[in-house]
This record gives sequence, structure tokens and C-alpha cells, in this order.
Amino acid sequence: MVCSRVQSIRDAYQYPQVGGHGPPWIATSGWGWGVASSIKQPPTIIKQSVKDYIVDPRDNIIIECEAKGNPVPTFSWRRNGKFFNIGKDPRVTMRKRSGTLEIGFRSGGRPEDYEGEYQCFASNDFGGALSNKILLRVSKAPLWPKEVLEPVSVTEGSPLVLPCNPPPGLPPPFTFWMDSGMSPIPQDKRVSMGLNGDLYFSNVLARDAHTDYSCNARFLFTHTIQQKNPFTLKVQTSRKVAESTPTFLSPSGTESSKMVLRDEQLLLECIAAGLPTPTIKWFKKGGDLPGRKVKFENYNKTLKIINVSEEDAGEYVCMANNHLGSIRHSIFVQIKAAPYWLDKPSDLVLAPDENGRLVCRANGNPKPNIQWLINGHPIEGYPPNPNRQVLGDTIIFRSVQIGSSAVYQCNASNQHGYLLANAFVSVLDMPPRMLEIRVLASSTENPHQFFLFKNGQGSGLDGGQYRAYINGTLEIKRARAEDEGTYTCVANSILGTAENQVRLEVKEPTRIVRLPEHQSAVRGSTTRFDCKVKSDPSLTVTVAWMKDDKPLYLGWRKDEESLTIPNVNEGDEGTYTCTVKSEIDQDSASARLTVLDRPDAPMDLDLSDPAARSVRLTWIPGNDHRSPITEFLVQFEEDRWEPGRWQKLSSYPGDLNSVILQLAPFVNYQFRVIAINSVGQSPPSGPSPRYKTSGAAPDAIPRGLRGSGSKKDNMEITWEVRCVNGPNLHYSIWWRRKDSGEEWSNVTTVGSKHVVHNTETYVPYEIKIQARNEFGSGPESNVVIGYSGEDKPSDAPTDLRVSKVDSTKVNIHWKSVNPNTVRGEFKEYRLYYWRESSQVPGLIVNKEKKTKGFYSTMAEPSGILSDLVPYSKYKMFMVVANNHFESSPSNTVEFNTKEGVPDAPRAVRMHSKSLDTISLEWEKPLEPNGILIGYQLKYQRVNGSRLGRPHLETFLPNVTEFTLRLPDRSTRYKFFLSAMTQVGAGEVYAEETPHFTNEAYIDHVDIATQGWFIGLMCAIALIILILLIVCFIKRSRGGKYPVRDKKDLPLDPVDQKDPDGSFDYHSDEDNKPLQGSQTSLDGNVKESDDSLVDYGEGGDGQFNEDGSFIGQYTVKKDKDETEGNESSEATSPVNAIYSLA
Repeated sequence: MVCSRVQSIRDAYQYPQVGGHGPPWIATSGWGWGVASSIKQPPTIIKQSVKDYIVDPRDNIIIECEAKGNPVPTFSWRRNGKFFNIGKDPRVTMRKRSGTLEIGFRSGGRPEDYEGEYQCFASNDFGGALSNKILLRVSKAPLWPKEVLEPVSVTEGSPLVLPCNPPPGLPPPFTFWMDSGMSPIPQDKRVSMGLNGDLYFSNVLARDAHTDYSCNARFLFTHTIQQKNPFTLKVQTSRKVAESTPTFLSPSGTESSKMVLRDEQLLLECIAAGLPTPTIKWFKKGGDLPGRKVKFENYNKTLKIINVSEEDAGEYVCMANNHLGSIRHSIFVQIKAAPYWLDKPSDLVLAPDENGRLVCRANGNPKPNIQWLINGHPIEGYPPNPNRQVLGDTIIFRSVQIGSSAVYQCNASNQHGYLLANAFVSVLDMPPRMLEIRVLASSTENPHQFFLFKNGQGSGLDGGQYRAYINGTLEIKRARAEDEGTYTCVANSILGTAENQVRLEVKEPTRIVRLPEHQSAVRGSTTRFDCKVKSDPSLTVTVAWMKDDKPLYLGWRKDEESLTIPNVNEGDEGTYTCTVKSEIDQDSASARLTVLDRPDAPMDLDLSDPAARSVRLTWIPGNDHRSPITEFLVQFEEDRWEPGRWQKLSSYPGDLNSVILQLAPFVNYQFRVIAINSVGQSPPSGPSPRYKTSGAAPDAIPRGLRGSGSKKDNMEITWEVRCVNGPNLHYSIWWRRKDSGEEWSNVTTVGSKHVVHNTETYVPYEIKIQARNEFGSGPESNVVIGYSGEDKPSDAPTDLRVSKVDSTKVNIHWKSVNPNTVRGEFKEYRLYYWRESSQVPGLIVNKEKKTKGFYSTMAEPSGILSDLVPYSKYKMFMVVANNHFESSPSNTVEFNTKEGVPDAPRAVRMHSKSLDTISLEWEKPLEPNGILIGYQLKYQRVNGSRLGRPHLETFLPNVTEFTLRLPDRSTRYKFFLSAMTQVGAGEVYAEETPHFTNEAYIDHVDIATQGWFIGLMCAIALIILILLIVCFIKRSRGGKYPVRDKKDLPLDPVDQKDPDGSFDYHSDEDNKPLQGSQTSLDGNVKESDDSLVDYGEGGDGQFNEDGSFIGQYTVKKDKDETEGNESSEATSPVNAIYSLA
């Protein structure tokens, strides 16, 4: 019997392997092989509940026990070492053909009453098998003890431990810390949760002040979360925090001990306090840390070793250090071991007279005790058997006989646990037979010897990368591509031979080559996780994304190599896992997304430490949303001058939450705080209570003191109102005429302005001011010089004249006025000038007046007026001006500017009227600046970035067009065009020829004047005329002669005779068939039996009475006749026209 199977495996693990080797591949018997109905076999336990079995009290209790055997086993149970009579308890039932117990509580009862130790017995005629001892316990989720937690107050920089102390549960609950918004408390190197659930602060900062530190306990069986009453943490801050050397918060002292069982997980923890936050390092005395098994967690505070073994015992040292010092703690680790298998007994299938052995080797610390049982009973209770010998952990069988089948149990135990294994000895009288295989496995009955081959060649496979087991299993260590092939297993015994084959294929591993990386994203932004995959090309690969172990569905932009998350929000935060699967393997990688946002508003603003001009403001920072707060902005609002307007008072570093505010006197303040992080500003906090500072005398001089006149006989004294400091604020103002020796005039006012009347025009005054309130007087200001009002100057400049007139500028001269006649502060001599006209005939100009100021105190000053238009007539006059008035105008002067060079020509355009010419057109300059004498055009051939030899053309002033013939269509030129006066050439307009296309040429040609266009239009008109003639003839076909079914029939009444003796035939329908004609099945009209064709001559089908009917009716009898008559029809000129139609 031969069966084949193809199996694909990977040739490398999910991480790179040296030499390209993959994981060991084990070819082993059966995915669970069945027992043939004809084979007798003792019971075998195939399914049972775990040793430590915890159940949910809300559900029915199910204790599993399944076994196989032939005949089908029967089941019984022991509870706490005594027989458990199931039939006497109505709540307990046993499933059919199974030993599984179901305990129901619908009719009442307590699950706690059924706690205890259970063991299942499965037996048939050939022996009995035992399950493990199953310790049944009911899950418990006790409530958190009621307690009142006082606020925790701590100074900034001190260490702190917030205890959790969750209620004891079964199993123990999973603990975690959250705030009132159900967001996890951020943890880092400074703040973290210990293994016992407590929250440790290496040092407390101001931002740790919150009111909602809550420890939560999640009970796995009941799926409930219980929350401890929240802690309120108050932090007393100061501007400078004292640093401290490291000390240990956990564990205490300098040394401690830890015992852990072999193959379990070792967790060592060291949490240190200090400022700056200490760094934790680990090492092992007398050796190195086991690099492959050790992991550091919780920011290096926890050392984890998975699957510990005896060599992991020893002294472990953790060291905490910062720049102030270091401290050490030693942890002595002992490794004990519950029993573990060295050689587990396996089932024996023997033929009569064969030998065999059962080996039960186990180790542990302390060394376990080995006990043998037969069918669930100690072997010592059975009579001696000469075919069986017990030698400690081995039973030897010699010359076994039919009927000696049984189930043997090996129990290895010490103080830390026990192992129980069932192994049957079945004595059968049958030839070997293959059972179900997995890859290369063969399982036989009555086996004697196995032979394993690859591709039907070579000797047996054993050694090197192959390992053959006694039961026929073949293990291939680190499969490679060359291990592909067909493997054959041959089993021999004294009773016969059996073989089987399996096909092995080796594939490239599926792995992620570009992993997603941890990211921090601002709320509202877009982020992307990469996941690039490499796999065997023959395998179909699928990529799936999960968030916090839950699949992602619609609403996410996913492609083959990435996951894009648009518009990130708080709900997107979590761990994203990319899983790539093929039909034989998979790989996965995870990365965490942290969502950053603006901080929440600070809370609980409190005022303390009041003083005359200061107060302490304390607040609790809001959630920073994973972006540390860098700054606090304190704002104030006062209700006297600008109520409702919030103004900045000061800003403080983000690690402060208690500050002393420096305030002004006699202000009724309220404050609010805004937190700032890297994302932005928080909303403002709620306002604090109002705080009013006490009054004081003014402590500052009013600013902005000045005196100026609004009229010619007054002076307005003004200042800025500041520094209230107390009620009844008023100002004392003093003034007197400068250098007069007069007494000071004085007035007291509450406003910010005082007007002095009846002053002389523009006289200097000395001014000073002092602020006062009910608490006293402030400092007196220095003397400020002010002036009374100005008036119109009484004199005007005289003798205004020009010299050195140029095309664009002119020198001007005048005689100044007496300073006393300015009657105010001298501002400038102001020249008004305008362009009266142009000397170019017919040119219209803008006569808008312009001004230019000259500041000079000379008796006969001068200046230069520039930016004039050449060849123009100008007028000007001058005034003297103070701050508010101008004098009467001086004499008016006229002058003409000289001729200059013109502006550039306007509206220059370039086009092509044919394929080999280029035309340039332009218009006169906007400002000719003189009399135009012509134009100058320079042009050069363009070859890439180089210019050819220049050509120069000149034109008369009335020529505004130039045409250049091109050597070829691709030639390009650059043109430089300028207008000229007698002075010279003016501004140059430069342009390069574009790349003209054929369409461009056509656009500039008047096709209506082209001969080919006129001929085309005539031809189209002739064709239209011919078509109109054809249509007219077709409409009048049949004309004057009615054609009827029988020529002897009388005429219809509708047939009217014309004066010339002919008849006009009227038809109701254009396509109506002739009377007496027959219609074919396809709707076509057939010829009449008595048509005009019958009267024709020959085969031309024409009837000629008087010549008028020639060609009028030519009816063909069939296709051949039609083809035969084509030549005769063409002889008629009318038929020729029909042929066109």
C-alpha cells in the first residue's frame, strides 16, 4: 500500500539564518492516527482538562476527559481521592461515549461546593488509563475595599509611590493605571508601574499634579474592571529644585533573594529614585547575562529571562546612577524545578515473543520520585510476572504473550509538582500496516525495522541533518532547497512489509523586509506605516493589518506595502500590526502610533500668599496629550480700564505650576492660564477668583507730555494717563513762557489734556506735570518745551528763477523770507510745478501739479528739480510752509526743457504673411521727447545662445513696418528697434522671432483673396445646382402621362386633361405601387403583367411613342436585364442625370 502527499515548508525562519538554514523539519506519524476497528487496543487519554483548572462561577462546570481504545473505554471519576458517584448527584452528568463531566446549576447549588481534586479513569478489556489530577477552583473577583484617600502632597523633585493593592482574585487580576478620561497614565523612565501594580515616581515634577490617578484591576474570567478611588496629587513647586543621589524604591535594602521554577519566567525589578532620574543597568556576577533569553522592560527597570534553566541561577546586580552618584542591589536567584521529562514512556506494540521496554526518566530539583502503576493501580500490588522486570525508571518485557496487554502509568513527583504519563503495551498478532502519515512519517503495527530513503536512492537516512526515530519519524534539521524530493518509508517485521511515500517541497520564507516604525503624529495630520514583504514567488501572500489585535476594515487607505491613516485623532492611537501570510507560514511586525494634541486647559486655579503687589498663583496642568508642556502663559483681566480684555502678564517654564505674580497697585485682577506644547496652545483655564491690590501714590511720570497749538492763539498740553495706583487720580500741570522770567501758571485736572488760551502766535513755553491720587503725589516731570499755535506766513519767497535748463532737470534759485514771518515752525520751501504743454505739435499732456520741498536757511538758496519730461513747457511757483499753513505764492516762472531721446516704440508685433518672410510692425513712442527723425532697426541671426553678424536698417518717421525674407523656415532672428531724434537713438525694444507653425502662417493670410479658394467655392456651387436639378426631375417623374393597369380603362375623375391634350397624373403617396401590380413577400413592387415594357422594342425595355417617353419608364424584369440595358440607358441625356441621382 503506497500513498503520496506533497508538503511545502520554508527553508528559512522569519529571521535571517547563517548559511541559509531554516528551522528543523520533523516528519512524524499521524495528524492523530485512528485505530482500525479490527485492532484491539488499551485505552489512551487523548483530551483532559488542565491540572490547575479555574472556572467561571456564572457558567456550568465542564471537566474534560476523552479517551480512545478498542473496545470503547468506559469512564469513572475520583474526587479528592475517593470514588465520585455521579449517579447520586442530579447536577452532574457524563457525556455519552466520553468521560467529560458537566455540572449544571439551573436548579440551584453553589459552584464552590464542587471545588476539589478530580481524576478520570478510562478502562476496557485490555487495561485502564488515568488522567492528571485536576484541581478545580472557582474564579473570584472580590470588590475593592472601601477607603477614603486623602490628597497626596509632595514637594517637587521628591520620589513618590502610589500604592495599588488590588483585591486578591483567582486568578490574580491584571492591574493598570488610568485617569478619569480612561486614558493610560503616561509612563517613561521617570514614572512607571512596578510588578506589584504600584505607580512609582523617581522624582515628581509640577506637571504630575493631577486629581485622577486611579489604579484599575481587570479580572479575566468575569471580564470586569474594578477601579480604585482616585488619588489627588498636589505638587509644591519652586524655581529651583534640589538634585539628589539615587536610592532604591523597590526592592529595599542592599540585597534580596528570588526563587523561580525551571522553564518559567524570571522577573527581577529595580526602581530607583533620584534627580536627575537615575539610569538602571544590570549585570550578573561571575558571568554574562544570557543574551538570547534576557529582555529588559519597563525602561530597563525590569530584567526578564524566559524559560529559565539551572545555569541561570546566581547573583544578579542592578545599579542605579546619575551624575551625583550610584547605588547597587544584589538579587540571589535560585532555580528549582518541578519534574520534567528526560525520556517519556511511549506506547509499545509488540508481536508475541518479542521483547521491549518502557523507560520513564525525569529530572527535577529536588530529584523526583518515580512510581509505576498498572491500569491505575500501584505495580507493587500485582503478583510477580516472569516476563516483566522493574528496574527503577525502566520496565523490561521479555517474550511477551498474547493477553498481557495493559496500560502502564509512570508518576514522577517532587515538592514542586508531578508528571503522569500513560503508555500501553499492546501485544497483537498482525503483519505491519501503515497508518496515517504527516510528511515522511510511518506508524506501524508490529514494527520490527524501518528504512528511510530519498528519491528512491541511497542508504537509509540517518545522521547529519537527518535524524530517524525509533517509531519511524524522520526529522530534517534546518531544511534547505536541496532537501526537496520524494521520501520513502519502509517498515519490516517478522509478519510482513509495508511502505509509503511523501513529496517534500521547500519554499523561501515569507518575511517583512521593511518594518513599520513607531510614530508620533499630530492630531489631524496624515501618517503612514510601511510593510514591505518578500516571499516565495510561487506562494500567494495576503497582507492584513490589525490595530490593538483587532482587524482593520473600511475607512483606511491600505495598499500592498503601507497603511495610511488620514486625519489622525485620539481613537487612532494604538499598536498597529502588519501580518503577512502564505499557505505555509507567516510573519508579522508591529509599531505604535502616538497621537499628539494640544494640551487640555489647566484646572483648579488657586491664589495664595497675598502681598501688596504680588500673589502666588497655583494650578493643576491638564493632560499634555503625550507632548510635554513647554510653557505656561498667565493672562490677566481688570475691570476698571478695559474690562473683558485679557492681556499677557507673564510666561513661565512648563515644569512650574506655582508662581508669584508681580502686580500693579490698585487693580482688581483675575487670572487665567494657557498651557503650550509643541502642537499648540490649550484652551484658557477658567478664571481665578478676583484679587485687588492695595493703593499707593503714583510711582511714575506720565508719558507723552507735549505742547502744541490747535489755533494761532492757544496751546494744547497733552499726556498719557498711566499709573493709577489709587483712587481720585488727577494731574498738576505748570507752564510759562520760555526765557521770560514769569511765574509758573498752574492748573489741576483729571483729564489727559489742558488748553492754554490767549497766547501769542508760535511762542515757546516751558511745561511740566505731576500725577497725584489719594495716597500722595508722584514724581515731577522734567521741563518740556512746547509752542503755541501757528498762523499763515506773512511773506512769500521772491525772485524765483531758473538756470542750466537740461532735457530732464533744471536749477532753481530764489530769495528766502525772514524767519520771523513764517509765524510757526519752518517746514520747507515748497515748489509747485506742472507740465503746461509739449513742444511736439499735437501731443496732449497731463497738467497735474507736483510738489517738491527744499529745506534751506540761506539768504539766497538754490536747488535742482529733476525727473522732467524733455522737449516740454513747464510752469512753477514757490511758497514757504510751516506745519499748518503756506504763504502766498511767489512769482510764476516758465521754461522749456531741451530735446531728448525718445521712449521705445509702442505696440511692436511680429507676424508672418508667408512661409519665408517675417514682418515687424510698430507704433510711435508714447513720449517722443522731441521731433522724430526716424527709426533704427538692428537684427542678428540667432543660433542657440550665439548671435550672428548684426544688420542695421534705418527708416523715415512715417515708416512703421519692416519685412525680412528668411533663408529657411527654421531661421530665427533677434530684433533691436529704437526711435531717433536729433539727440540720438532712444530706448531699445528687443524681441526674438517665435517658432512659427504652418497654422500660424495661415492665420495671417486672407484666404478670401486666394485663387484656389475662389475656384473651390465655384465648384461647390455647381455641384449644389446639379443636385437641385436631379431632385426636381425625381419629383416630377411620370410627368404628363398616367400609366394604368389596363390602357382601355376609363380615366379616373381625378385625372384632368390639360389644354394640350396631355393628362396630369396625381398620386396620393409618393411610393404607391401602380394599380394591378403585385407586391412581393419582401414588400417590393413587381412589374405589372401589362406594363409599358411589353410594348418596348428589343431588350432595351424602352417605349417610344412620340419621343417624349424615351427613358421615362425603364422597368427591368430581372438583374440580368438591368445589367444588359446599362449601355442603352446611358444614351439618353435624362438617364445620365438619373445616374447621377
